[in-house]
Amino acid sequence: MRVRASGSGVCRRSGQAGLTLLEVMIACAILAVMMSLAWKTMSGTGRAKQTYERYEARNHELRMAMRRVVTDFESAYLSKNEDPSFASTTPRTMFIARAGSTVPDIRFSTLGHRSLWADANESDETVISYTTRKSPDAAGGTDWVRREQRRLSNENPDIEAADYDILVTDIVKVELKFWSWKNQEWQDTWDTLQADGQKGMLPSRVKISITIKDPTGKEVTETSQARIFMSEPLNFVQ
Repeated sequence: MRVRASGSGVCRRSGQAGLTLLEVMIACAILAVMMSLAWKTMSGTGRAKQTYERYEARNHELRMAMRRVVTDFESAYLSKNEDPSFASTTPRTMFIARAGSTVPDIRFSTLGHRSLWADANESDETVISYTTRKSPDAAGGTDWVRREQRRLSNENPDIEAADYDILVTDIVKVELKFWSWKNQEWQDTWDTLQADGQKGMLPSRVKISITIKDPTGKEVTETSQARIFMSEPLNFVQ
């Protein structure tokens, strides 16, 4: 008897799905490109954030310095209640400003002293001067420094105790102009100690221009004005 096998009688082997070496290499290349693009995007975003933060820090430093200087000038004053024996040499109140290469040499009396705690036994009177020092952070740079004398005296101001605060680091230059209400003009210098100068009078306004460099090295100038409210000297003598 003949037995006929059912079906076609052909045995087939099922194929296994997979990737060729070329396909694997192409996939790896695409993955590498995508990771490279993602890394560049992330690093660029990080650098942009750091640059923005440096800009903001620099602008904040400049704005705070300008606000502090304007407040100092607005509280400037002179007084005629001086000891005559010292008033002609080292008076307790003055306003002296002379031109300088980077920052004008200026010293003036003000009522703008800030007490650090409540009910402090301190006067509002102080003598403020602005000076420069070599910047410890920027090679060859110059810092603009605020010096506040702790008390008024007839002694040489350079030997009196004082507190120092940095206004602006790595400064380019500072320009000050003083408005003479008597002559109706801006002046570069002011000296209340000179008889042929502005003895016994203060400028009514001070124009302040501060120039610094931004994080890219570009020079930026901030300008403002301060109005001196007491242009006439105080006199309590009846």
